Amino acid sequence: MSKIINFVKKETILSISLILAVISSLFVIPNKNYLNYIDYRTILLLFTLMGITQGLKKLNVFNILGHKLLNRCHSINSLIFILWGLCFVFSMLITNDVALITFVPFSIVVLELLGDSYKKKWLIPTVVLQTIAANLGSMLTPIGNPQNLYLYEKSNHEFMDFLTLMLPYTIISLVLLVITTLLLTKNKNESTEELVLPLYEIPENKIYIIIYLILFILCIFSVLHFLSILVPLICTIFFIAFFDRDIFKKIDFSLLLTFVGFFIFVGNIKNISAFQNYVESIIDGQELIVSIISSQIISNVPAAILLSAFTDNIDLIILGTNIGGLGTLIASMASLISFKYIAKDNKENRIIFFKKFTVLNIMFLFILSVFAIIMN
Repeated sequence: MSKIINFVKKETILSISLILAVISSLFVIPNKNYLNYIDYRTILLLFTLMGITQGLKKLNVFNILGHKLLNRCHSINSLIFILWGLCFVFSMLITNDVALITFVPFSIVVLELLGDSYKKKWLIPTVVLQTIAANLGSMLTPIGNPQNLYLYEKSNHEFMDFLTLMLPYTIISLVLLVITTLLLTKNKNESTEELVLPLYEIPENKIYIIIYLILFILCIFSVLHFLSILVPLICTIFFIAFFDRDIFKKIDFSLLLTFVGFFIFVGNIKNISAFQNYVESIIDGQELIVSIISSQIISNVPAAILLSAFTDNIDLIILGTNIGGLGTLIASMASLISFKYIAKDNKENRIIFFKKFTVLNIMFLFILSVFAIIMN
């Protein structure tokens, strides 16, 4: 029993998705139509992208780039800008989750090298800004986060259409991050001239970097519908299986299963007319607000899968679930990654992090929500 409880604590969203799938199957008896519920293309794209990005992460590609940038900074102001800037930019390409998994531990090490006083003063503000930056930077591209990839496929948008939709909100987010950082570091611009950056391991098989980058390009071509997903999928599986097998252990299969669980749940409730009519009556004309609020409660990935099944206005679901990634700690599951790193580093910082995270997130959420409502 304790193992089950620990699993639910560790994989809460996955557990919810599986429970909902099972409960909904009591009303719609499992049949061959279940196979049509699942968006296989999205699942396979996510799997492929996760494998490629984990491969690049293992090769220290992102840490090497981070080091090169940090070598240019000489103050706490520029240090914080670079640390959240790395999350903001890379989340567009490697997803918000991987950006935080890569750069939050990196930031903890960097601030430790500056000394205890620096770390105590700047760690939590830096990681909070990194988390917000990762969640907001990732909204720009279809591959920035899981719900974008799913909604991009569902909307049948061209790539540039998606960028055009999200660009104004990304620019505003960047401006807000810059202003917030300037306010936090005002009159506190200590020098970091003596910072000695941590050593990183230079990959022996540099050819692997080239191969992973080629696989990433193939994956982008598939997202753009220039290639079948089978091309990057087969190539990635083949390369990892024969040359980098450890990567399979690093792929987030729980996220893929979460998608499957919610696909089954949504597919079933669409076949329950009373429930379908109820959801449609709530969401009709209120897609933006409902998706923002739903994300606060059930997280933005499940909200995207659920709500997109009951409306044709996918653009507002895209906006709502991306903006809705701000706010509560569970609004975007990526935020929990930062919380876990802070708790692991010092359990006493959990409450402080939660308070500062919530205050700043609500501020960003309010401003972006108001802008989105005015624009739509």
